[in-house]
Amino acid sequence: MLVSDVMTAFPAYVRLGATIRRAAELVSVSEVGQLMVLDHDGRFVGSLGEEELVRAMLPSFDEVTGDGGSLADAFRLFLEKGRALAERVIDPLVVRDTATVRSSDELARAAVVMIDRGIRRLPVVDDGTLVGTLSRADLCRAVIYHS
Repeated sequence: MLVSDVMTAFPAYVRLGATIRRAAELVSVSEVGQLMVLDHDGRFVGSLGEEELVRAMLPSFDEVTGDGGSLADAFRLFLEKGRALAERVIDPLVVRDTATVRSSDELARAAVVMIDRGIRRLPVVDDGTLVGTLSRADLCRAVIYHS
């Protein structure tokens, strides 16, 4: 079985230069934890996960303890930092050394890559073009419907 047999063909993506606010909106609306990132020519350049977005907004330990250290202080700082970063571009947050597979790869190979590296959603890229994503849920569907 090939990756193309079970991949998600229309993945959620964002382009370089988009704001952090836009990326957060896309993560929220698409309900995926990872956006694929394309350049202005539509070429795949990397990924941006909710982890990178949240990490950018999290206050440091020193910021929290400097304000008294309560959970309410930490949450207030989180919101303030998020508002301050909202209009900045996503480019510095993009993970560019993302593992990828081709649509013509064997599904078993992709599954091994995902499990070995702890990847939840793997970009499917053919000749630099994003053609889909392969998630752990896609792997589960492959087992259910193709057994």
